[in-house]
Amino acid sequence: MSTPILTGDPDGWRARRTGVKWGLYAPDVLPLWVAEMDAEPCRPVVDAVAAALSRGDTGYPLGRELVEAGQAYAADTWDWTIDASRTSPVADVMIGVGEVLRGVTDPGGPVILSSPVYNAFFDVLDMLDRRVVDAPLTPGGRLDPEALERAFGEATADGERAAYVLCNPQNPTGTVHTGAELETLAEIADRHGVTVVSDEIHAPIVHEGTFTPYLTVEGGQRGVSLLSPSKAWNLAGLKAALVVTGAEAVPGATLHEVHSHGASHLGEIAGAAAWTEGRGWLEQVSREIAANRELLGRLLDEQLPSVGYTAPAATYLAWLDCRALGLGDDPAAHFREKGRVAFSSGPSFGTTGRGHVRVNLATSPDIVTEAVARMAGSLG
Repeated sequence: MSTPILTGDPDGWRARRTGVKWGLYAPDVLPLWVAEMDAEPCRPVVDAVAAALSRGDTGYPLGRELVEAGQAYAADTWDWTIDASRTSPVADVMIGVGEVLRGVTDPGGPVILSSPVYNAFFDVLDMLDRRVVDAPLTPGGRLDPEALERAFGEATADGERAAYVLCNPQNPTGTVHTGAELETLAEIADRHGVTVVSDEIHAPIVHEGTFTPYLTVEGGQRGVSLLSPSKAWNLAGLKAALVVTGAEAVPGATLHEVHSHGASHLGEIAGAAAWTEGRGWLEQVSREIAANRELLGRLLDEQLPSVGYTAPAATYLAWLDCRALGLGDDPAAHFREKGRVAFSSGPSFGTTGRGHVRVNLATSPDIVTEAVARMAGSLG
């Protein structure tokens, strides 16, 4: 039996980590919020970065190795042929999203989101001075063609340039968008002249269904996709991602070469190693995340049966409907203050996130178990 990757206890992780996940809150608060793993590292990544440091290879990035590794991984995993000439390294996916939006929309202009959706999207739009137009997901967490049609029409009614930021797979719900759903999105976007910018950072971790890259569907070549090994291999601090511009995208969607300077050379080395040599590690950690999905479901059934939960089809994030508990719009605040367990705040994912929390499952089963016990205990 393989040694677990998602292992360790709170004291051990606090002693090993100096970053935001284990450092933001007081020591008695159990953190299951920000999307990073409590994971033993991928050995090929460690070896690649250590070798670079040992040989003094710590200069500016070239980017070629990361692009080639991304091409190979996408071809092997999703049968997706990425055009290297339309691919640019950037520091991370959200930097890439922001820079693409600068090119395809204007200050004060509309950007459509489908709430509940990754809370950092709202922060980036605020920074860019773009206004949010909501096209909420269905109650089942699917893209809603009627909501998209309405929102795209509203956003472009006065002739403004508009974009739609897609989360594919979806964060926080874990929904895996189907090819048919993405084709419908592309058709609606084309009819209204909206540029689709697809954040595909969670694509390597899919438990049910099949991930479909947005640029591979009919009409998708008018969009932009962004991918990175950072979530799936727990490399967020190493800073490297790819922006892939569709062959039919508007000219403003193509980033200037200077944007590639923001990627970290060590991040690119780490990312290339993950995509080429870290696939076995990913397979194991995905199995452990899947087991935690099932564990969470059992624990909630036993201790908090009124909490709504559908096991995520992708990602290592779980979306819990806590409205029946009567804890108000932001139950994460209650659980943090009374239960000493930190989840991501539902309202930060948009107005449809009220009464919900997002839970990070990329941790040890013992920590998941303790988190649910603290939730239940906080209600006594």
